[in-house]
Amino acid sequence: MTIKIKRSIKPVKYDKAINVLEYHVDKLIQKKSDNELLWFLEHPYIFTAGTNFKDSEIIDKSINIIKTSRGGKITWHGPGQLVCYFVIDLNKRKKDLRYFINIIEKSIIKSLKELNVDSECDRKNIGIWHKSNKNVYKIGAIGIRVKQWIAYHGFSINIDNKLNQYNKIISCGIKDVKTTNLISIKRQDYKNIYKILAKNLINYLEV
Repeated sequence: MTIKIKRSIKPVKYDKAINVLEYHVDKLIQKKSDNELLWFLEHPYIFTAGTNFKDSEIIDKSINIIKTSRGGKITWHGPGQLVCYFVIDLNKRKKDLRYFINIIEKSIIKSLKELNVDSECDRKNIGIWHKSNKNVYKIGAIGIRVKQWIAYHGFSINIDNKLNQYNKIISCGIKDVKTTNLISIKRQDYKNIYKILAKNLINYLEV
């Protein structure tokens, strides 16, 4: 088993990224490859909706929504937000989706801690959260699909993106959720955050 780490510098269109993921998923299912994938990138401006979204969660009816096969609700992707896509074979690990999501959450939390940013997960609301002055802010979203115990899609972390786009949706289906980014929490250089995330993900995913 090999987990390939890929980092795209230029923004990658959403449909292209999903096609690449599905290609890797099919290769694993057909046993034509045993290579798993961690792919870090940014998307151009786009709103995507998971399989559990509702039309009532769209506040600004003028925006275009791309419906996807991942779980979850509506979210925004765009410049300044880091996306990590993965293709991970759970047949070689514990076949437990909640356990796998917990691995993702722990990997992100540990990575942010190494950057002196405190964060936590919430059993009721999947994602990564930051507490400040009695307020709770969302800084990371997770959306996963499983096909024959191959987990794919991924998570996003707000680095230095503009936050006003979240005013157009009920982000992740949670009313009155406050969203922030890492640069608002702690002003520092985050260009190597993907390396820290990759290290911790691989450590937690070791078979």
